[in-house]
Amino acid sequence: MARPSLNDLGAFVAVATHRSFRRAADELGTAPSTLSHAMRALEERMGVRLLNRTTRSVSPTEAGARLLEHLQGALASLDAALDSVADFRGRVTGTVRINAPRLAASMLVRRVLPTMVERFPEVTVDLVAEGELVDIVSRGFDAGVRLVESIPKDMIAVPMSRPMRFACVASPAYLAQAGTPRAPDELARHRCIGHRMPSGKLYRWEFARGGESLTIDTAGPVVLDDEALMVDAAVEGLGIAYVPEPAAAADIAAGRLREVLAPWMGDAEAIAVYYPGHRAVPPALRAFLDVVREMSDAP
Repeated sequence: MARPSLNDLGAFVAVATHRSFRRAADELGTAPSTLSHAMRALEERMGVRLLNRTTRSVSPTEAGARLLEHLQGALASLDAALDSVADFRGRVTGTVRINAPRLAASMLVRRVLPTMVERFPEVTVDLVAEGELVDIVSRGFDAGVRLVESIPKDMIAVPMSRPMRFACVASPAYLAQAGTPRAPDELARHRCIGHRMPSGKLYRWEFARGGESLTIDTAGPVVLDDEALMVDAAVEGLGIAYVPEPAAAADIAAGRLREVLAPWMGDAEAIAVYYPGHRAVPPALRAFLDVVREMSDAP
C-alpha cells in the first residue's frame, strides 16, 4: 500500500473533525467536491472506509475514528516540531485559534489584539465568540477562555483579568415605576430579563450574603442569550438583568443603569485563557499568552 501524503492525512483530519466537507474545504482553501474526491482516493489507497456520508452529514467510521485519534496527536507533534525552529527565523508567525464567550472576546479585542497586531504582525488571531462550552481540542482551537471554575482540570490556565463580579441592574425609569428590590425574594414581583444558556436552559440567578446562598428562578417578558443584549434591554426599561459587572459598567457610570441587590451578589470570579497542558506550546500561542499575562497585570 502506497503511503498517503501528509496533505491527504491533514485533509482527512479536517473533514473528520468538522464533520463537514464544506467547513473543512473552507479551512483548507479548496472546493468541497475536490475534498470529497480526495477522501475517496484516500480510502481506496488504504483499503478501508474512513467516512460515513449522507446527503446532510459526514462522520468517521470506527476505522476513521481510530485513525483520527492517532493523527491528531501525530500532526500536533509535527506542528510543534516545525514551530520549534521559529525562534531561529527571528520572528513569530502562525495562526492562533481562540474560543471565548462574547464578553471575554470583547475584552480580548480591546486589550489584547491591539498589542498582538503591533508586536506580532505576522500572527493571525482567529477568534470565535460563542457561549457554549466546547472541547477546544476536538474543535481544533489552540486555547479557550472561561471562568476559572469551569476550566477542565487537565488544562493550563492563564489569568486574563482580575476577578469580576456579577450585578443586578435596571434603568432608573423602571425602578421609579416598579420600586427597588431590597432582597432576592422580592424579585418575584419584578420583571426579570431571562438568560437562555447554550444548553437551552434558563440561567438561575445566584445570590449570597452572610453565609446564606440562594438560587432563584426568575420570570419576565424577555429571554435573551447574549449579555450585551440583556444590558440593552435593561437600559430600555424592560426589567432587571443579571449580568457580569463589566458588561454593564459603562451604562452604570453614565447613569443609564443602577445596580440593585449589591449586598447579595456573590464572590467575584476570575476569567482565564486555558490550553492543553500535554502539548508543546507553539510560538504564536506563546506570544498570545505573554500579552494576556501583561493585560492581567495592567490596571
